[in-house]
Amino acid sequence: MAIGQRTFAQSFPNPGEVEHDPDEIWESQLEAAREALSTSGVGPGQIASIGITNQRETTLVWDRDTGRPIGPAIVWQDRRTASICEDLKKKGLEPYIRETTGLVVDAYFSATKIAWMLEHIPGARERAEAGELLAGTVDTWLIWKLTGGRSHVTDVTNASRTMLFDIGRLTWDEKLLSELNIPASMLPAVLMSGADFGKTLPEWFGGVEIPIASVLGDQQAALFGHACVEAGHAKNTYGTGCFILLNTGSERVSSTHGLLSTIAWGWRDELHYALEGSVFVAGAAVEWLKDGLNLIEDPTESEQLAASVEDSGGVVIVPAFTGLGAPYWDMYARGAIFGLTRGTQPGHIARATLESLALQTRDVMNAMEKDSRIPLRELRVDGGAVRNNILMQFQADILGLEVVRTGQTETTALGAAMLAGLHCGLWERDQFRSFNPPAAHFRPEMEAEQREKRYRRWQNAIERTRGWEKPEA
Repeated sequence: MAIGQRTFAQSFPNPGEVEHDPDEIWESQLEAAREALSTSGVGPGQIASIGITNQRETTLVWDRDTGRPIGPAIVWQDRRTASICEDLKKKGLEPYIRETTGLVVDAYFSATKIAWMLEHIPGARERAEAGELLAGTVDTWLIWKLTGGRSHVTDVTNASRTMLFDIGRLTWDEKLLSELNIPASMLPAVLMSGADFGKTLPEWFGGVEIPIASVLGDQQAALFGHACVEAGHAKNTYGTGCFILLNTGSERVSSTHGLLSTIAWGWRDELHYALEGSVFVAGAAVEWLKDGLNLIEDPTESEQLAASVEDSGGVVIVPAFTGLGAPYWDMYARGAIFGLTRGTQPGHIARATLESLALQTRDVMNAMEKDSRIPLRELRVDGGAVRNNILMQFQADILGLEVVRTGQTETTALGAAMLAGLHCGLWERDQFRSFNPPAAHFRPEMEAEQREKRYRRWQNAIERTRGWEKPEA
């Protein structure tokens, strides 16, 4: 396996706003792909297919003819469209949106980001209505660039995160497009996750056209990469946020406990659904220890600092820097630290920060068990933070479940590759488990009484952060 990686800049123009440069996204990913190909020792003509996985809700709008973006990409964490969401709720559309799209009304999703750009970027509304603009998530943007504008497409998993897609009928919803005043002509065609998405231009990879055979939103790709392809399998990816998915099979489970119903993957005539809980701040909280508090110089040092104390010393940190995601969905919650004393040390802060990732995960998994009525037996995990043994052990302790860390840390990329290989006939589904075997098992060691006491304290802290920034009536 060869890896090419590139970072690109985030900008924060105003409080609650997060943006990326669309051209930098494209250029960085092309460079990364070329680097991986170069170091692999494999020629472009030997590549059977490409799989793409992407952050799902980040949204772009660009010119159909020139390919030039009309503005920055609005990132999933961005909260500028909270007022649009409030307007949708006041119109009584929340039940319709949940029933149709499986989602809650929140600024997290793509729909209100497109609507905001059409209203706030000069000339965008007129150009969109004239058919001059295209919109999409990052997968759509990359495919459009890779194919030289020949393919304006997405897959069912990414479409299911826009708050515009009917996940039952598998079509863009005309009522929601009308309510948000988004022309249907802007949106991509929607294919199954394993499908023929087009071929790359010869100039990108050594004069060869390479088929794009799979597209999966990042969290669905991680689910697939863990071989969680049957109902009852669950995984958590610890990235900037935490993303917990439970495969519910061909049955769409409607949540009554603050989770999302979404599409897990689709191939040929087979479609799987999932329950999902999204935690907005996870790895970003560890970055805060470095960039905000200067307690560490590298995120990997968080484990060593946390190990300098026996426990969190009664400190509880709720990292609601951009609000709370599932199962609370509170756009106005803000972060807080509770339980500080004169004896509080940096190690307590670090340990409480790590524990916040596990506690937020328990919030989501409790809701999943209630909605699905499936008793979960284990949690498969991936992402950068899973290398932290203190976090993984506390995760097992606070859940009372076995946590399985697999050997492949790049599970998201693996999932996209697995589906691409399946679609082009390189392997069969019964081979999937062997692609990503367990590397470590973490089993609960905490007494049940202590577990529930710690969790009650967390729930108390959560309640105190809610609605903090809500505008006064």
